This record gives sequence, C-alpha cells and structure tokens, in this order.
Amino acid sequence: MGQACFRARSLYLAFVRVLCTAVYHLEKKEHLEKKVRDIVHKAFWDCLEAQLKEDPPTYDHAIKLLGEIKENLLSFLLPGHTRLRSQITEVLDLDLIKQEAENGALDISKLVEFVIGMMGTLCAPARDEEIKKLKDIHEIVPLFRAIFSVLDLMKMDMANFAVSSIRPKLMQQSAEYERKKFQEFLEKQPSMTLFLSFFPSDLPVNCVSLPVDHEKKSDSFITSSLCSTAVQNQAYLKLLKWDHVNRPFPETVLMDQTRFQEIQLELEQLLLIGTVLLVTFSAAGSALVDVPGFAEKIKTIVKVLLSGTHLPSFNLKESLATIGEKVCAEVNSCLSQHGFTPFSAERETVLKGQIQAVASPDNTICKLIDSRIQKFLENYLASSHQKSLPAIPGGLGPIQRELEEIAVKYVRLVNYNKMVFSPYYDAVLGKILTKEESQLVGKSEES
Repeated sequence: MGQACFRARSLYLAFVRVLCTAVYHLEKKEHLEKKVRDIVHKAFWDCLEAQLKEDPPTYDHAIKLLGEIKENLLSFLLPGHTRLRSQITEVLDLDLIKQEAENGALDISKLVEFVIGMMGTLCAPARDEEIKKLKDIHEIVPLFRAIFSVLDLMKMDMANFAVSSIRPKLMQQSAEYERKKFQEFLEKQPSMTLFLSFFPSDLPVNCVSLPVDHEKKSDSFITSSLCSTAVQNQAYLKLLKWDHVNRPFPETVLMDQTRFQEIQLELEQLLLIGTVLLVTFSAAGSALVDVPGFAEKIKTIVKVLLSGTHLPSFNLKESLATIGEKVCAEVNSCLSQHGFTPFSAERETVLKGQIQAVASPDNTICKLIDSRIQKFLENYLASSHQKSLPAIPGGLGPIQRELEEIAVKYVRLVNYNKMVFSPYYDAVLGKILTKEESQLVGKSEES
C-alpha cells in the first residue's frame, strides 16, 4: 500500500524529527552510573588527599587533575579566543608545574584561583552562583571535586547551546526533505483523501463563517489565509481528543502518533488534577488559597494516585475515592495548623462526593476545566510565533506550570508538522474556501 510506504521512512528521519521538535535540554542526572563512578573515584580522591598531606607534599595526582582541567577549559574556547587560549596554555604548563613541584616551589592555591577565574569567564551566566561557591571552599581536595562538578555543568551548557544552535537549520532541512519525499509519494498516488481525513467534518461551515469583502481581493486572500490557519489549528487540536483504538490516525501525522498520544494522556491526567484542585479550593474557601505549599502537596498526592491512568487495569472511581480520603485528611490537617476549624463529617462527605463525581463524563466542573485548557492551547497555537505565552484562564492557576510545559511540547510538534505539510493543506483548503465562498455569493445575489 502506498501510504504504508510513505510511513516507512528512515530511522534517521524519525530521529531528526524528534530532535527538531522535542522540548528538552541535557541535564546532569544522578543515575546509578554516576554513583558507581563516584565509588570508583573515591579511591583517587583519598589518594590525592594522602599525597597532599605528605611532608613534603606529593603532587602527582594533583598535576593529573590540572591537566584534565586544562583540557576542559580549552574545549570551551572558540577559534577566536586566541588570548584566552594563550593564558590557559601558559599558566597551566604541565612541564613547568612538574618542575615547580620537584623543587618545592609549586603554589597549588594560585593555580586553582586562576582556574576558577577562567571558569567564571567562560561559563554561562546561570553558573555564576556555582562559581561564587567555589571561592568559598578552602580545602584543596573538596575544591578539586567541586571544580569538576561545575565543569560537568558547563559541558552540559555547551551541549545545549550546540543543540539550540543547529535546531533551526536542522528543522528547515528536515522539513524540506520530508516535503520532497511526500511530494514523490503524491505523484505516485495523487489521492487527497489523506488530507481531508485530517480536517473537521464541519470544515465548510468553519471556513466561511468569517466575513469576506469580495470587492477587495487582498482582503479576501487575507481572510482565506487566516481561515486556513484557524482550520488547521482546529484539526491539530482534535488530535488531542482522538479515539486511537477505533479511528485511524491521519496519515500526515502518523509518524508522531505516539507523541500526540503521550500529550493526550498528560492532558487527561492534568484535567483530573486541575478539577480536583478546583473542587478542593472551592470547598475550603479562601482559608487555604494562600497557604504556602498546600496546592503543591495536594497536586503531588493526586499525581501519584493517578499515575496509572494509561493502564487498562486502572480504576478511576477507586482512585478518586482514595484521593478524596487523602485530600480531606490534608485539608483538615492544614486547617488545624493554621488556626481554622476543620471540616465537619458532613463537609468531608460532600467534598469526597464532589471528587468522586469527577469520574462522570458529564461532570460540569471537569467540562469547564477541559474547555479552558483547550482554549489556552488554541490561543497558544494562534500566537505560537510570539515569545510570551497567552494568559492562563481562570481556575487553571494551580496547574499553570504543567499546562505551559505541555503546551510548549505540543505547539513545537504542531509547528514542525505545519512546516512540512501546510503548503498541501493550504491548497486543499483554498479549493474548498473558493467553492464555498462562490456558493454563498450566489445565494446572496439570488436573495
């Protein structure tokens, strides 16, 4: 099948697509690998400390570390950093340092001071605080360890800078390559059904609902263009409500189906969290709204108990019942701590019932939160080329951070797909717009 051939694009292309659209930056993680490495390195640090305590001190290990630090500093330099390169090479001249050590003239503190100063010159502004902390460490071994820790962070910063630098060019090249391959596919199978399946079924109504001044071709073109964008945005929003079990996913976004599914699950969980929080704060009144950390504590409880929502065995009603019990306990505890009257048994029962009612598809509060989440995503799509995010709708404040993180991932994924396929969507929508506008004009003239 031709469409299957189109889906079977290279692993390389899939990887590039993820690199272009993923919202991430490299971070230093405390993984098991690091813990094992630390255990192995402990012997080295112990040996270094023993050498420096000898009389006279032995600097073999210290010189090796200075050599590694030198290589790290040089790796941060750009081709034009001639003066800095000369400074590093001159001050951290290992042969000279060895001679000074042999003659008892080595001032290790002075070398470390130079290293910290150079790190401060080369690091990102975000690392200024870490550099400042290095200056407060006076014991050599802990200072060496801290220096290497900060150097690791600087390496991550450099890697993230490299990724962010190449991403725009990579996106452009990848989009052009995908579009070329898709065009080759269309030339073999020119059917447009794969496009039309992507758009809402009420597409003509959506398209022609905007006023068009047919006396001004430029206005008509602009309106059509805006309408095309709006319809595409609605189509991408519908992917967040897709029935993946019973409905084939649109061909042009099939490569990203898994990622759209992940975002869909995240939004479904966030919807439940936001609804529970709104119900809880409504029940508690103004007493707990400004209590530091309370919202985060409730959010953490709900997140943990909803963590299995993606599993077939997950029972939402049972989880909400447990959430109700936990939330009531936290509310009463917090009320008591801050001098308020705890909930009565009746108020607890009401709150638990409201939380359990969230499982109903017709729950009014859940629908309200969902519509506001969708509106925020729609506004973000419409203003995705602006630097600032749109305002968070009322009631979503407690989940603002999580919603914005999801929105950034979602919009980046959508915008990349637009780069590839918008020319084709615009062509299809343009034909429909022209046909519908002509029909409306004809009806208007008849009347």
